[in-house]
Amino acid sequence: MPQFINDPTLPKPDFPGSHMVIDDHYVFISGLTVADLSNGHAAKGDIKEETRLVMRELERMLNQEEGSLADVVRVDIHLADLKDLSAMNTIYAEFFEPDCYPARTCTESPSICGSSRLEITLMAKRASRD
Repeated sequence: MPQFINDPTLPKPDFPGSHMVIDDHYVFISGLTVADLSNGHAAKGDIKEETRLVMRELERMLNQEEGSLADVVRVDIHLADLKDLSAMNTIYAEFFEPDCYPARTCTESPSICGSSRLEITLMAKRASRD
């Protein structure tokens, strides 16, 4: 049976959903923006800093579940402007081993919640439970 988890360090979702859903095999993390982070407001508008903060938070959330970014198998990225793709990619790539990148989709979504420049969602393989 899946577990539906809201991280106490993040604002409660203002939509009908959970921050994370965990089953026996995977961790699913809902879209995260810098607007969701208490330290994110200063980064708004700087795509590199927004990417860095969101990726660090996703990493922290995975660590809570005894996982890491090395376990990520799929990422969905929504950018307010696809012109930010190259700058975002330079920071995003720093969080993964070269040539070990998850499957990914990237779309332009001009109306991201909280006036953020990007939103990232991911799915990671869960550590085996013996």
